[in-house]
Amino acid sequence: MNLKQLEAFVEVAQSGSFSKAAKKLFLTQPTISAHIASLEKELDTRVFVRNTKEVSLSPEGQKLYTYARQILDLTEKIREEFGRHDEQEPKCVTIAASTIPAEYLLPDILTKFNEKHPGEQLRIIESDSSQVAEQVAEGSVDIGFTGTVLEKKFCKYIPFYKDQLVVITPNTEKYREYKRMGSDIYWIQEESVIMREEGSGTRKEAEKQLRHLGIRSERLRIIASIANQETIKKSVVQGMGISILSRLAAKNEVESGRVLEFPIPEADDGRDLNLVYNKNHPLSKSAQRFIRTVKEMYHIEK
Repeated sequence: MNLKQLEAFVEVAQSGSFSKAAKKLFLTQPTISAHIASLEKELDTRVFVRNTKEVSLSPEGQKLYTYARQILDLTEKIREEFGRHDEQEPKCVTIAASTIPAEYLLPDILTKFNEKHPGEQLRIIESDSSQVAEQVAEGSVDIGFTGTVLEKKFCKYIPFYKDQLVVITPNTEKYREYKRMGSDIYWIQEESVIMREEGSGTRKEAEKQLRHLGIRSERLRIIASIANQETIKKSVVQGMGISILSRLAAKNEVESGRVLEFPIPEADDGRDLNLVYNKNHPLSKSAQRFIRTVKEMYHIEK
């Protein structure tokens, strides 16, 4: 037997569930099942009693749990005492993030992580949402942050923040009059529109919300597609056109009065921004600690 098998056994015993144990250990459920099966084969006994609703320890499993818990506790004490258990493990966590989480949420997350784990390094790659999902799926990064869920094999998405989109316009009398007229935004079909680049999660979500209102993107007069949000906001301030951006991204310009903000009617409470990792790639201890930090900050259940 080995520590991985004992860790899986103890986690299933404590949670009463193979799936919950898999989530806690950042493994797939088949991997947990394989660890338990190997353990039972080696010990020639059943350690769990399984039924359709729950998993509980067998009498032999209860004996094993006492020993396994002691072994894992002692292992942790050895690691704490000598502090060299991760010496062979890469300390750097590679993170790919789309624009909104990279610019407006990651700074606080990185600060909190650094406070809790000052010896660890992080490498941040900024990409659009589609590229983030690709990088996680292919295993070239440990963790991703994205506003779009793409059906990529083995990718596990954890929603952690609700992001709302808004229409932003120059702060001129014309648009102040639109403000006074109410919540209707059908007038955007007559405006010059600056959109985020193709592949952007913000653009995909904007097109989805407009489509829900019966406004199709091909009916918009799109004059530019720009990746850099600062460039978009400056262009709107200077009167080049209007845009649809994250409320997070437009916050400073709205509060300073440089642009006006229009909510998108009938939009729900916002799109999910997600943390994503590959369930088929073992996560380093550092990456696991980073995910736990995000969950703690945003009050996500374990």
